[in-house]
Amino acid sequence: MHRPAITGTGVFTPENVITNAELVAAFNAYVDIYNAENAAGIAAGEVEAKAYSSEEFIVKASGIQQRYVIDKEGVLDPKVMHPLLRQRGDEEPSLMAEMGVDAARKALSQAGSEAGDVDLILCAASNMERAYPAIAVEIQNLLGAGGFAFDMNVACSSATFGIQTAADMIRSGSIRRALVINPEICSAHLEWRDRDCHFIFGDVATATLIERTEDAKNGYFEIVSTRCATEFSNNIRNNNGYLRRSRPAGMVDRRDMQFMQNGRKVFKEVLPMVSEHISAHLTSESVSAAQLKRLWLHQANKTMNDFIGRKVLGRTPKPAEQPNILQDYANTSSAGSIIAFSKYSEDLQAGDLGLICSFGAGYSVGSVLLKRHK
Repeated sequence: MHRPAITGTGVFTPENVITNAELVAAFNAYVDIYNAENAAGIAAGEVEAKAYSSEEFIVKASGIQQRYVIDKEGVLDPKVMHPLLRQRGDEEPSLMAEMGVDAARKALSQAGSEAGDVDLILCAASNMERAYPAIAVEIQNLLGAGGFAFDMNVACSSATFGIQTAADMIRSGSIRRALVINPEICSAHLEWRDRDCHFIFGDVATATLIERTEDAKNGYFEIVSTRCATEFSNNIRNNNGYLRRSRPAGMVDRRDMQFMQNGRKVFKEVLPMVSEHISAHLTSESVSAAQLKRLWLHQANKTMNDFIGRKVLGRTPKPAEQPNILQDYANTSSAGSIIAFSKYSEDLQAGDLGLICSFGAGYSVGSVLLKRHK
């Protein structure tokens, strides 16, 4: 039985930033257009007028202050309100693969490894740019990696589910080295014209290199154990898919073809599930909450993370114990917890324990218990 370890991580961050002020100005301009176009229906009580958003509302609801996006122009155009991305030819690298390759090369560089040494590429994300061929196989080809590759979708939990999959393969001896890559173009599945969620998502890509501990060239985080769980729920859903064109006329662009969420039910049901999951995971490994030096949680909402941190630790976590990056990146789906880990892990000392946890649609929750080795 081999011991798996995280030896490198990489983050691709788009150049474009949308601040809350910019987003609110665009959204409120859209509201003015909508309400003017539907003035008669609104006056007759047949159409509900849309309400303005505000910077204060966004920060209070989420803790988000800005987000990175692939395209800024389309999102901020009140008559468009979605990213405008160039259609690439089949002979060109796909956008998701391009992002993933950038993050992967950074992870390989940090670990001092070469792409040719990689046995598995696992592309794990909440939405794939296409159904097939797999984005992972394209990334494998662009990197010059060996072995095999496949895609995985467990929504916001994709990264931790991917890490468990790769770690299990390393433990069994079927592979020596794997890259788990999370390219998330969340701006494309967000309804930017919905006040309740228009501020939530951003774009990014992360990569995590996992190797046998004996192959690590630098300091590493041993994967002590992993745990995943799922429970079906419709409270976070996206009904887009390849059957879209088969829908009756007028139903092709339904609102539910983008991100949908019943926020109140998600808070009520997911928070206990995640807190109990983490506590049970720690108990199974005879680890007390007091032994945890760091929690790298899914970056969806500050209030959610604060609640989970208090439940797990039994007190309010110090900022360094539970770092947040969502104020800068917003919710980046599967990539969020990996961004937090990548940016806030190098200061841990040999023997320190930490836990990565992501959760989301499904419902799904995955956790990875790590031990620092210098």
